[in-house]
Amino acid sequence: MTVRVVLADDHALMREGLSALLAATPDISVVGEARTGREAVSLVQQLGPDVIVMDIAMPDLNGIEAARLIHARSPATRIVMLSMHSTAEHVYRALEAGASGYLLKETAGDEVITAVRTVHAGRQYLCTALAGSVRDSAHAPGPVDSLSPREQQVLQMVVEGKTSNEIARILCLSPKSVETYRNRLMKKLGVENIPSLVKFALEHGLTPHK
Repeated sequence: MTVRVVLADDHALMREGLSALLAATPDISVVGEARTGREAVSLVQQLGPDVIVMDIAMPDLNGIEAARLIHARSPATRIVMLSMHSTAEHVYRALEAGASGYLLKETAGDEVITAVRTVHAGRQYLCTALAGSVRDSAHAPGPVDSLSPREQQVLQMVVEGKTSNEIARILCLSPKSVETYRNRLMKKLGVENIPSLVKFALEHGLTPHK
């Protein structure tokens, strides 16, 4: 049986590389590609793939929140997260959002086929570079854990430069509600201005580096 896979990453070269690797494997077929988190959620609902391999840091909707939506709306699709971050916090957040696998980008080419086959078989896959250290360490909640899913959405859109009116339109909220969410999340994170908020989002992999 062929495993149907969707790839989601805002870097075309990364998608092309992974697609070439997977396409050369007889039992795996790449059926779609997405550039943003929202495209990934939409594509999974349209195509119903067996597995999605998805970057954490994507524009519009980051991979963690996209994984949460995919897990809720399309639970049969297994999720493998891609990331540059190897901390226990990032792995914990990905698994908590519904991911079954976690790959570091630097080793993804070597392990993506094994990861896809493993999660499709119903098992969890953590890349060999971090599996031991993550399993052996207890996760202490990080600052991102204090934010609600809605606050995380507002955070990402703010750091991407969207205005309160634009965010309100996308999330079907009033501009005043957006301002309330923004002020609340900045207070929770202990930041006082947008540059500090952008730095925080980049450090925690919530939005891609420009």
